[in-house]
Amino acid sequence: MLQNSGKLAGCTLFITGASRGIGKAIALKAARDGANVVIAAKTAEPHPKLPGTIFTAADEVEAAGGKVLPCVVDIRDEQQIGAAVQKAVETFGGIDILVNNASAINLTGTLETPMKKVDLMLGINLRGTYLTSKLVIPHLLKSRRPHILNLSPPLNLNPVWFKNHTAYTMAKYGMSMCVLGMAEEFRGQIAVNALWPRTAIQTAAMDMLGGDGIGKQCRTADIMADAAYAVLSKPKDYTGHFLVDEDVLKEHGVKDFDQYAVQPGHPLLPDFFLDEAPETLVQQMEQHGATPAFKAPPSDTPLSGGPIGNTFDIIRGVINEDVVKATQGVYRFDLSGDHSGVWFLDLKSGSGSAGQGEPPAKADVVMTMDSGDFAKMFAGELKRREARRLPGAVSMVTAARCACRAAEADHGLHDGEAAHQGRHDARHQAGEADGPHEQGQAVRPRPPGRGPAHRAEPPPTGQRPRPPGRGPAHRAEAPPPRRFQLYVLP
Repeated sequence: MLQNSGKLAGCTLFITGASRGIGKAIALKAARDGANVVIAAKTAEPHPKLPGTIFTAADEVEAAGGKVLPCVVDIRDEQQIGAAVQKAVETFGGIDILVNNASAINLTGTLETPMKKVDLMLGINLRGTYLTSKLVIPHLLKSRRPHILNLSPPLNLNPVWFKNHTAYTMAKYGMSMCVLGMAEEFRGQIAVNALWPRTAIQTAAMDMLGGDGIGKQCRTADIMADAAYAVLSKPKDYTGHFLVDEDVLKEHGVKDFDQYAVQPGHPLLPDFFLDEAPETLVQQMEQHGATPAFKAPPSDTPLSGGPIGNTFDIIRGVINEDVVKATQGVYRFDLSGDHSGVWFLDLKSGSGSAGQGEPPAKADVVMTMDSGDFAKMFAGELKRREARRLPGAVSMVTAARCACRAAEADHGLHDGEAAHQGRHDARHQAGEADGPHEQGQAVRPRPPGRGPAHRAEPPPTGQRPRPPGRGPAHRAEAPPPRRFQLYVLP
Protein backbone atom coordinates (compact mmCIF):
# COMPACT_ATOMS: atom_id res chain seq x y z
CA MET A 1 0.00 0.00 0.00
CA LEU A 2 1.11 3.56 -0.66
CA GLN A 3 1.81 5.21 2.66
CA ASN A 4 0.11 8.47 3.58
CA SER A 5 2.48 11.43 3.62
CA GLY A 6 0.20 14.08 5.12
CA LYS A 7 0.13 16.14 1.91
CA LEU A 8 -3.67 16.35 1.94
CA ALA A 9 -3.93 17.47 5.56
CA GLY A 10 -6.36 20.37 5.83
CA CYS A 11 -7.42 20.11 2.17
CA THR A 12 -11.10 19.94 1.30
CA LEU A 13 -12.15 17.27 -1.19
CA PHE A 14 -15.53 17.33 -2.93
CA ILE A 15 -16.18 13.73 -4.08
CA THR A 16 -19.24 12.70 -6.08
CA GLY A 17 -20.64 9.21 -5.62
CA ALA A 18 -18.63 8.64 -2.45
CA SER A 19 -21.16 6.62 -0.45
CA ARG A 20 -19.52 3.37 -1.61
CA GLY A 21 -16.90 1.86 -3.89
CA ILE A 22 -13.96 3.79 -5.29
CA GLY A 23 -15.32 7.18 -4.22
CA LYS A 24 -15.51 6.09 -0.59
CA ALA A 25 -12.06 4.50 -0.75
CA ILE A 26 -10.56 7.80 -1.95
CA ALA A 27 -12.40 9.64 0.82
CA LEU A 28 -10.98 7.29 3.47
CA LYS A 29 -7.45 7.62 2.09
CA ALA A 30 -7.64 11.42 2.26
CA ALA A 31 -9.21 11.28 5.73
CA ARG A 32 -6.11 9.48 7.07
CA ASP A 33 -4.19 12.66 6.26
CA GLY A 34 -6.72 14.71 8.21
CA ALA A 35 -8.50 16.08 5.14
CA ASN A 36 -12.01 17.52 4.98
CA VAL A 37 -14.31 15.43 2.80
CA VAL A 38 -17.62 16.37 1.20
CA ILE A 39 -19.57 13.21 0.33
CA ALA A 40 -21.90 14.24 -2.50
CA ALA A 41 -24.08 11.26 -3.36
CA LYS A 42 -27.70 10.26 -3.78
CA THR A 43 -28.08 7.39 -1.32
CA ALA A 44 -29.48 8.75 1.94
CA GLU A 45 -31.54 5.71 2.94
CA PRO A 46 -30.34 2.08 3.07
CA HIS A 47 -30.78 0.25 -0.23
CA PRO A 48 -31.85 -3.43 -0.33
CA LYS A 49 -29.10 -4.38 -2.78
CA LEU A 50 -26.41 -1.73 -2.44
CA PRO A 51 -24.17 -1.25 0.59
CA GLY A 52 -23.86 2.03 2.44
CA THR A 53 -25.32 5.53 2.48
CA ILE A 54 -23.76 8.98 2.65
CA PHE A 55 -24.16 8.80 6.42
CA THR A 56 -22.50 5.42 6.94
CA ALA A 57 -19.66 6.59 4.69
CA ALA A 58 -19.41 9.78 6.75
CA ASP A 59 -19.02 7.73 9.93
CA GLU A 60 -16.14 5.81 8.36
CA VAL A 61 -14.43 9.00 7.19
CA GLU A 62 -14.61 10.49 10.67
CA ALA A 63 -13.27 7.28 12.19
CA ALA A 64 -10.32 7.46 9.76
CA GLY A 65 -9.39 10.91 11.04
CA GLY A 66 -11.09 13.30 8.65
CA LYS A 67 -13.81 15.89 8.93
CA VAL A 68 -16.86 15.21 6.81
CA LEU A 69 -19.92 16.83 5.29
CA PRO A 70 -22.48 14.41 3.82
CA CYS A 71 -24.74 15.98 1.18
CA VAL A 72 -27.69 14.36 -0.58
CA VAL A 73 -27.02 15.22 -4.21
CA ASP A 74 -28.26 14.16 -7.61
CA ILE A 75 -25.49 15.51 -9.81
CA ARG A 76 -27.94 16.01 -12.67
CA ASP A 77 -29.66 18.69 -10.57
CA GLU A 78 -27.91 22.06 -10.80
CA GLN A 79 -29.62 23.43 -7.69
CA GLN A 80 -28.60 20.45 -5.55
CA ILE A 81 -24.99 20.63 -6.72
CA GLY A 82 -24.91 24.38 -6.19
CA ALA A 83 -26.31 24.05 -2.68
CA ALA A 84 -23.79 21.33 -1.77
CA VAL A 85 -20.88 23.41 -3.09
CA GLN A 86 -22.04 26.45 -1.14
CA LYS A 87 -22.47 24.43 2.04
CA ALA A 88 -18.98 22.96 1.62
CA VAL A 89 -17.46 26.42 1.27
CA GLU A 90 -19.35 27.66 4.33
CA THR A 91 -18.31 24.62 6.38
CA PHE A 92 -14.65 24.29 5.40
CA GLY A 93 -13.79 27.72 3.98
CA GLY A 94 -13.28 26.57 0.39
CA ILE A 95 -12.72 23.59 -1.90
CA ASP A 96 -9.29 22.39 -3.00
CA ILE A 97 -9.94 19.15 -4.84
CA LEU A 98 -12.82 17.83 -6.93
CA VAL A 99 -13.09 14.10 -7.63
CA ASN A 100 -15.67 13.34 -10.33
CA ASN A 101 -16.39 9.72 -9.48
CA ALA A 102 -20.17 9.34 -9.95
CA SER A 103 -21.03 7.33 -13.03
CA ALA A 104 -23.81 5.27 -14.61
CA ILE A 105 -23.28 2.22 -16.78
CA ASN A 106 -25.46 0.26 -19.19
CA LEU A 107 -23.62 -2.12 -21.52
CA THR A 108 -26.07 -2.67 -24.34
CA GLY A 109 -26.06 -1.99 -28.06
CA THR A 110 -27.71 0.87 -29.87
CA LEU A 111 -30.99 -0.89 -30.65
CA GLU A 112 -31.28 -2.40 -27.17
CA THR A 113 -30.57 0.78 -25.17
CA PRO A 114 -33.71 2.73 -24.17
CA MET A 115 -33.35 6.49 -24.43
CA LYS A 116 -33.99 6.83 -20.69
CA LYS A 117 -30.74 4.89 -20.16
CA VAL A 118 -28.92 7.05 -22.68
CA ASP A 119 -30.19 10.15 -20.88
CA LEU A 120 -29.17 8.67 -17.54
CA MET A 121 -25.59 7.96 -18.62
CA LEU A 122 -25.11 11.25 -20.42
CA GLY A 123 -26.80 13.08 -17.55
CA ILE A 124 -24.57 11.62 -14.85
CA ASN A 125 -21.30 10.86 -16.61
CA LEU A 126 -21.00 13.78 -19.00
CA ARG A 127 -23.37 16.52 -17.86
CA GLY A 128 -22.92 15.78 -14.16
CA THR A 129 -19.14 15.91 -14.45
CA TYR A 130 -19.23 19.10 -16.50
CA LEU A 131 -21.79 20.77 -14.21
CA THR A 132 -20.02 19.88 -10.98
CA SER A 133 -16.70 21.06 -12.40
CA LYS A 134 -18.25 24.32 -13.59
CA LEU A 135 -19.68 25.09 -10.13
CA VAL A 136 -16.55 24.07 -8.21
CA ILE A 137 -13.92 25.72 -10.45
CA PRO A 138 -14.47 29.28 -9.10
CA HIS A 139 -13.49 27.99 -5.66
CA LEU A 140 -10.58 25.91 -6.97
CA LEU A 141 -9.13 29.07 -8.52
CA LYS A 142 -8.78 30.42 -4.97
CA SER A 143 -6.99 27.31 -3.69
CA ARG A 144 -3.23 26.89 -3.26
CA ARG A 145 -3.31 23.29 -4.56
CA PRO A 146 -6.32 23.02 -6.88
CA HIS A 147 -7.00 19.74 -8.64
CA ILE A 148 -9.78 18.03 -10.60
CA LEU A 149 -9.55 14.27 -10.94
CA ASN A 150 -12.03 12.47 -13.20
CA LEU A 151 -12.34 8.70 -12.93
CA SER A 152 -12.51 8.15 -16.67
CA PRO A 153 -10.52 6.25 -19.29
CA PRO A 154 -7.93 7.26 -21.86
CA LEU A 155 -9.53 8.32 -25.14
CA ASN A 156 -8.99 5.07 -27.04
CA LEU A 157 -10.78 5.40 -30.39
CA ASN A 158 -10.49 1.73 -31.32
CA PRO A 159 -13.99 0.82 -32.62
CA VAL A 160 -14.09 -2.31 -30.46
CA TRP A 161 -14.81 -0.08 -27.47
CA PHE A 162 -17.85 1.41 -29.20
CA LYS A 163 -19.51 -1.41 -31.09
CA ASN A 164 -21.17 -3.21 -28.18
CA HIS A 165 -22.08 -0.23 -25.97
CA THR A 166 -21.86 2.99 -27.95
CA ALA A 167 -23.96 5.05 -25.52
CA TYR A 168 -21.89 4.09 -22.48
CA THR A 169 -18.62 4.78 -24.29
CA MET A 170 -19.88 8.17 -25.45
CA ALA A 171 -20.90 9.07 -21.90
CA LYS A 172 -17.66 7.86 -20.31
CA TYR A 173 -15.48 9.47 -22.95
CA GLY A 174 -17.41 12.67 -22.29
CA MET A 175 -15.82 12.71 -18.83
CA SER A 176 -12.41 12.23 -20.44
CA MET A 177 -13.05 15.04 -22.91
CA CYS A 178 -13.74 17.32 -19.95
CA VAL A 179 -10.19 16.54 -18.84
CA LEU A 180 -8.80 17.19 -22.30
CA GLY A 181 -10.49 20.57 -22.58
CA MET A 182 -10.34 21.88 -19.02
CA ALA A 183 -6.69 20.91 -18.54
CA GLU A 184 -5.77 23.21 -21.40
CA GLU A 185 -8.32 25.89 -20.50
CA PHE A 186 -7.05 26.18 -16.92
CA ARG A 187 -3.40 25.28 -17.48
CA GLY A 188 -1.24 26.94 -14.84
CA GLN A 189 -4.27 27.51 -12.60
CA ILE A 190 -5.83 24.10 -11.92
CA ALA A 191 -4.48 20.59 -12.42
CA VAL A 192 -6.99 18.46 -14.34
CA ASN A 193 -6.27 14.74 -14.80
CA ALA A 194 -8.00 11.40 -15.41
CA LEU A 195 -7.43 8.11 -13.60
CA TRP A 196 -8.55 4.64 -14.74
CA PRO A 197 -7.94 1.13 -13.35
CA ARG A 198 -5.80 -1.41 -15.17
CA THR A 199 -8.02 -4.23 -13.94
CA ALA A 200 -11.60 -4.63 -12.84
CA ILE A 201 -12.30 -3.22 -9.37
CA GLN A 202 -14.65 -5.01 -7.01
CA THR A 203 -17.60 -2.71 -6.40
CA ALA A 204 -21.34 -3.20 -6.03
CA ALA A 205 -21.76 -2.24 -9.68
CA MET A 206 -19.19 -4.80 -10.83
CA ASP A 207 -20.80 -7.54 -8.75
CA MET A 208 -24.14 -6.81 -10.40
CA LEU A 209 -22.78 -6.52 -13.93
CA GLY A 210 -20.25 -9.33 -13.71
CA GLY A 211 -22.36 -11.93 -11.98
CA ASP A 212 -21.18 -14.86 -9.90
CA GLY A 213 -17.44 -15.40 -9.67
CA ILE A 214 -16.38 -11.94 -10.81
CA GLY A 215 -14.97 -10.85 -7.44
CA LYS A 216 -11.95 -13.13 -7.44
CA GLN A 217 -10.83 -11.61 -10.76
CA CYS A 218 -10.84 -8.07 -9.34
CA ARG A 219 -8.66 -5.81 -7.28
CA THR A 220 -10.04 -3.85 -4.35
CA ALA A 221 -10.84 -0.15 -4.53
CA ASP A 222 -7.73 0.50 -2.41
CA ILE A 223 -5.52 0.48 -5.51
CA MET A 224 -7.51 3.33 -7.03
CA ALA A 225 -7.49 5.19 -3.72
CA ASP A 226 -3.69 4.90 -3.47
CA ALA A 227 -3.22 5.99 -7.09
CA ALA A 228 -5.62 8.93 -6.64
CA TYR A 229 -3.74 9.97 -3.51
CA ALA A 230 -0.46 9.96 -5.45
CA VAL A 231 -1.93 12.09 -8.26
CA LEU A 232 -3.66 14.55 -5.94
CA SER A 233 -0.41 15.07 -4.04
CA LYS A 234 1.24 16.56 -7.14
CA PRO A 235 1.44 20.31 -7.90
CA LYS A 236 -1.00 22.11 -10.18
CA ASP A 237 1.37 22.13 -13.14
CA TYR A 238 0.94 18.33 -13.35
CA THR A 239 -2.05 18.42 -15.67
CA GLY A 240 -3.67 16.94 -18.77
CA HIS A 241 -2.67 13.33 -18.05
CA PHE A 242 -4.70 10.17 -18.64
CA LEU A 243 -3.34 7.85 -15.99
CA VAL A 244 -3.68 4.16 -15.15
CA ASP A 245 -3.60 3.18 -11.47
CA GLU A 246 -0.92 0.50 -11.76
CA ASP A 247 1.43 2.75 -13.74
CA VAL A 248 1.05 5.57 -11.21
CA LEU A 249 1.90 3.30 -8.29
CA LYS A 250 4.88 1.74 -10.07
CA GLU A 251 6.30 5.24 -10.47
CA HIS A 252 5.93 5.63 -6.70
CA GLY A 253 7.84 2.45 -5.95
CA VAL A 254 4.98 0.00 -5.41
CA LYS A 255 6.02 -3.49 -6.57
CA ASP A 256 3.65 -5.86 -4.80
CA PHE A 257 0.26 -5.63 -6.51
CA ASP A 258 -1.01 -8.89 -5.06
CA GLN A 259 -1.82 -6.89 -1.93
CA TYR A 260 -4.62 -5.23 -3.87
CA ALA A 261 -6.10 -8.46 -5.25
CA VAL A 262 -9.38 -9.76 -3.86
CA GLN A 263 -7.92 -13.26 -4.26
CA PRO A 264 -4.10 -13.02 -4.47
CA GLY A 265 -2.62 -15.16 -7.21
CA HIS A 266 -5.82 -15.44 -9.21
CA PRO A 267 -5.77 -14.15 -12.82
CA LEU A 268 -7.17 -10.63 -13.07
CA LEU A 269 -9.73 -9.25 -15.48
CA PRO A 270 -8.48 -6.25 -17.50
CA ASP A 271 -10.76 -3.23 -17.44
CA PHE A 272 -12.48 -1.64 -20.42
CA PHE A 273 -10.95 0.88 -22.82
CA LEU A 274 -7.35 -0.27 -22.55
CA ASP A 275 -5.50 -2.49 -25.03
CA GLU A 276 -7.30 -5.74 -24.19
CA ALA A 277 -10.04 -6.69 -26.67
CA PRO A 278 -13.61 -7.00 -25.30
CA GLU A 279 -13.91 -10.58 -26.56
CA THR A 280 -10.83 -11.50 -24.52
CA LEU A 281 -12.35 -9.98 -21.39
CA VAL A 282 -15.46 -12.14 -21.69
CA GLN A 283 -13.39 -15.25 -22.39
CA GLN A 284 -11.20 -14.65 -19.34
CA MET A 285 -14.21 -14.11 -17.11
CA GLU A 286 -15.81 -17.37 -18.16
CA GLN A 287 -12.59 -19.37 -17.98
CA HIS A 288 -12.21 -18.42 -14.34
CA GLY A 289 -15.74 -19.10 -13.20
CA ALA A 290 -17.53 -15.79 -13.75
CA THR A 291 -20.87 -15.44 -15.47
CA PRO A 292 -20.71 -12.02 -17.13
CA ALA A 293 -24.17 -10.47 -17.05
CA PHE A 294 -22.86 -7.55 -19.06
CA LYS A 295 -21.56 -9.68 -21.93
CA ALA A 296 -22.78 -8.03 -25.07
CA PRO A 297 -24.44 -10.49 -27.46
CA PRO A 298 -22.56 -10.98 -30.71
CA SER A 299 -23.96 -9.38 -33.80
CA ASP A 300 -27.00 -11.16 -35.18
CA THR A 301 -26.59 -9.58 -38.60
CA PRO A 302 -25.25 -12.01 -41.19
CA LEU A 303 -22.17 -10.75 -43.00
CA SER A 304 -23.26 -12.48 -46.19
CA GLY A 305 -26.57 -13.44 -47.72
CA GLY A 306 -27.52 -16.56 -49.64
CA PRO A 307 -29.05 -19.75 -48.27
CA ILE A 308 -26.85 -19.78 -45.15
CA GLY A 309 -27.71 -16.20 -44.24
CA ASN A 310 -31.38 -16.90 -44.87
CA THR A 311 -31.21 -20.00 -42.67
CA PHE A 312 -29.76 -17.98 -39.81
CA ASP A 313 -32.42 -15.31 -40.30
CA ILE A 314 -35.01 -18.01 -39.59
CA ILE A 315 -33.04 -19.38 -36.64
CA ARG A 316 -32.77 -15.95 -35.03
CA GLY A 317 -36.50 -15.50 -35.39
CA VAL A 318 -37.33 -18.44 -33.15
CA ILE A 319 -34.58 -18.75 -30.55
CA ASN A 320 -35.39 -17.41 -27.10
CA GLU A 321 -34.74 -18.16 -23.44
CA ASP A 322 -36.88 -21.31 -23.50
CA VAL A 323 -34.91 -22.71 -26.41
CA VAL A 324 -31.67 -21.89 -24.60
CA LYS A 325 -32.82 -23.65 -21.43
CA ALA A 326 -33.92 -26.68 -23.41
CA THR A 327 -30.73 -27.04 -25.43
CA GLN A 328 -27.73 -25.65 -23.49
CA GLY A 329 -25.18 -25.88 -26.26
CA VAL A 330 -22.86 -23.67 -28.31
CA TYR A 331 -22.35 -24.77 -31.92
CA ARG A 332 -19.74 -23.75 -34.45
CA PHE A 333 -20.15 -24.50 -38.15
CA ASP A 334 -17.08 -24.55 -40.41
CA LEU A 335 -18.72 -24.54 -43.82
CA SER A 336 -17.08 -25.22 -47.17
CA GLY A 337 -18.40 -25.10 -50.70
CA ASP A 338 -20.25 -22.29 -52.44
CA HIS A 339 -21.02 -20.43 -49.19
CA SER A 340 -17.96 -21.14 -47.08
CA GLY A 341 -17.33 -19.47 -43.74
CA VAL A 342 -17.62 -19.83 -39.99
CA TRP A 343 -21.04 -19.48 -38.33
CA PHE A 344 -22.30 -20.07 -34.82
CA LEU A 345 -25.44 -20.87 -32.85
CA ASP A 346 -25.34 -20.02 -29.14
CA LEU A 347 -28.14 -21.84 -27.31
CA LYS A 348 -26.42 -21.65 -23.96
CA SER A 349 -26.39 -18.05 -22.73
CA GLY A 350 -29.01 -15.33 -22.30
CA SER A 351 -31.72 -15.41 -24.94
CA GLY A 352 -29.43 -17.10 -27.44
CA SER A 353 -27.76 -15.68 -30.53
CA ALA A 354 -26.69 -16.76 -33.99
CA GLY A 355 -24.68 -15.30 -36.80
CA GLN A 356 -21.48 -15.32 -38.81
CA GLY A 357 -18.09 -15.51 -37.13
CA GLU A 358 -16.64 -17.14 -34.05
CA PRO A 359 -19.05 -18.15 -31.25
CA PRO A 360 -19.06 -15.93 -28.13
CA ALA A 361 -17.97 -18.87 -25.95
CA LYS A 362 -16.15 -22.16 -26.42
CA ALA A 363 -18.13 -24.40 -28.75
CA ASP A 364 -19.60 -27.62 -27.38
CA VAL A 365 -20.01 -28.92 -30.93
CA VAL A 366 -17.87 -28.15 -33.97
CA MET A 367 -19.21 -29.17 -37.36
CA THR A 368 -17.20 -29.23 -40.58
CA MET A 369 -19.46 -29.73 -43.56
CA ASP A 370 -20.53 -28.53 -46.98
CA SER A 371 -22.65 -25.38 -46.91
CA GLY A 372 -25.24 -27.03 -49.12
CA ASP A 373 -25.65 -29.92 -46.68
CA PHE A 374 -25.97 -27.45 -43.83
CA ALA A 375 -28.85 -25.60 -45.48
CA LYS A 376 -30.56 -28.90 -46.29
CA MET A 377 -30.10 -30.12 -42.73
CA PHE A 378 -31.91 -27.19 -41.16
CA ALA A 379 -34.57 -27.40 -43.84
CA GLY A 380 -35.04 -31.08 -43.05
CA GLU A 381 -34.17 -32.13 -46.60
CA LEU A 382 -31.02 -34.17 -45.96
CA LYS A 383 -31.65 -37.78 -46.92
CA ARG A 384 -30.71 -40.56 -44.54
CA ARG A 385 -28.08 -41.90 -46.91
CA GLU A 386 -26.40 -38.49 -47.07
CA ALA A 387 -26.73 -38.03 -43.30
CA ARG A 388 -24.59 -41.08 -42.64
CA ARG A 389 -21.61 -39.05 -43.78
CA LEU A 390 -22.14 -36.69 -40.81
CA PRO A 391 -22.06 -38.79 -37.61
CA GLY A 392 -23.51 -36.91 -34.66
CA ALA A 393 -24.11 -33.75 -36.62
CA VAL A 394 -27.66 -34.59 -37.68
CA SER A 395 -28.63 -35.37 -34.10
CA MET A 396 -27.29 -32.02 -32.97
CA VAL A 397 -28.92 -29.96 -35.71
CA THR A 398 -32.17 -31.87 -35.41
CA ALA A 399 -32.16 -31.19 -31.68
CA ALA A 400 -31.57 -27.50 -32.20
CA ARG A 401 -34.17 -27.28 -34.97
CA CYS A 402 -36.76 -29.16 -32.94
CA ALA A 403 -36.06 -27.03 -29.88
CA CYS A 404 -36.61 -23.89 -31.93
CA ARG A 405 -39.82 -25.22 -33.44
CA ALA A 406 -41.13 -26.55 -30.15
CA ALA A 407 -40.52 -23.23 -28.45
CA GLU A 408 -42.14 -21.37 -31.32
CA ALA A 409 -45.17 -23.63 -31.13
CA ASP A 410 -45.36 -23.04 -27.41
CA HIS A 411 -45.18 -19.25 -27.72
CA GLY A 412 -46.63 -18.52 -31.14
CA LEU A 413 -44.90 -15.86 -33.19
CA HIS A 414 -44.66 -13.27 -30.41
CA ASP A 415 -41.56 -11.25 -29.66
CA GLY A 416 -38.97 -12.80 -27.36
CA GLU A 417 -39.18 -11.58 -23.79
CA ALA A 418 -36.60 -9.03 -22.71
CA ALA A 419 -33.64 -10.61 -20.96
CA HIS A 420 -32.64 -8.40 -18.09
CA GLN A 421 -28.98 -7.97 -17.24
CA GLY A 422 -27.70 -6.92 -13.82
CA ARG A 423 -30.01 -4.29 -12.34
CA HIS A 424 -28.98 -1.16 -10.60
CA ASP A 425 -31.04 1.72 -9.28
CA ALA A 426 -28.88 4.30 -11.05
CA ARG A 427 -27.60 5.73 -7.78
CA HIS A 428 -24.47 7.00 -9.53
CA GLN A 429 -22.97 3.55 -9.76
CA ALA A 430 -24.67 1.71 -12.61
CA GLY A 431 -27.68 2.07 -14.85
CA GLU A 432 -30.29 -0.59 -15.46
CA ALA A 433 -29.25 -2.79 -18.34
CA ASP A 434 -32.13 -4.03 -20.48
CA GLY A 435 -31.46 -6.94 -22.74
CA PRO A 436 -32.49 -7.23 -26.37
CA HIS A 437 -36.12 -7.52 -27.45
CA GLU A 438 -35.97 -8.97 -30.89
CA GLN A 439 -38.49 -9.87 -33.55
CA GLY A 440 -38.13 -12.19 -36.51
CA GLN A 441 -40.04 -14.20 -39.07
CA ALA A 442 -40.28 -17.77 -37.87
CA VAL A 443 -40.84 -21.17 -39.43
CA ARG A 444 -44.11 -22.83 -38.47
CA PRO A 445 -43.82 -25.68 -35.94
CA ARG A 446 -43.88 -29.37 -36.76
CA PRO A 447 -45.87 -31.21 -34.05
CA PRO A 448 -44.82 -34.61 -32.77
CA GLY A 449 -46.33 -37.84 -33.96
CA ARG A 450 -46.44 -36.93 -37.60
CA GLY A 451 -47.67 -39.81 -39.68
CA PRO A 452 -50.67 -41.06 -41.61
CA ALA A 453 -53.07 -40.14 -38.81
CA HIS A 454 -52.05 -36.51 -39.14
CA ARG A 455 -52.21 -36.17 -42.89
CA ALA A 456 -54.42 -33.35 -44.09
CA GLU A 457 -56.95 -33.59 -46.91
CA PRO A 458 -55.51 -32.92 -50.37
CA PRO A 459 -55.49 -29.18 -51.11
CA PRO A 460 -57.55 -27.63 -53.89
CA THR A 461 -56.04 -27.75 -57.34
CA GLY A 462 -53.37 -25.09 -57.86
CA GLN A 463 -52.40 -24.75 -54.20
CA ARG A 464 -49.21 -26.09 -52.66
CA PRO A 465 -49.85 -29.03 -50.32
CA ARG A 466 -49.61 -28.18 -46.63
CA PRO A 467 -47.02 -30.41 -44.87
CA PRO A 468 -48.55 -32.88 -42.41
CA GLY A 469 -49.35 -31.46 -39.00
CA ARG A 470 -48.75 -27.83 -40.01
CA GLY A 471 -52.26 -26.41 -39.55
CA PRO A 472 -53.28 -23.99 -36.77
CA ALA A 473 -55.23 -26.73 -35.01
CA HIS A 474 -52.01 -28.60 -34.39
CA ARG A 475 -50.13 -25.69 -32.80
CA ALA A 476 -51.32 -26.53 -29.26
CA GLU A 477 -50.14 -30.14 -29.61
CA ALA A 478 -46.46 -29.19 -29.76
CA PRO A 479 -44.51 -30.38 -26.72
CA PRO A 480 -42.58 -28.00 -24.49
CA PRO A 481 -38.87 -27.57 -25.25
CA ARG A 482 -36.88 -30.66 -24.40
CA ARG A 483 -33.26 -31.27 -23.40
CA PHE A 484 -31.25 -33.07 -26.03
CA GLN A 485 -28.06 -35.10 -25.95
CA LEU A 486 -25.23 -33.15 -27.60
CA TYR A 487 -22.68 -34.97 -29.73
CA VAL A 488 -19.20 -33.44 -29.56
CA LEU A 489 -17.40 -34.11 -32.80
CA PRO A 490 -13.68 -34.96 -32.80
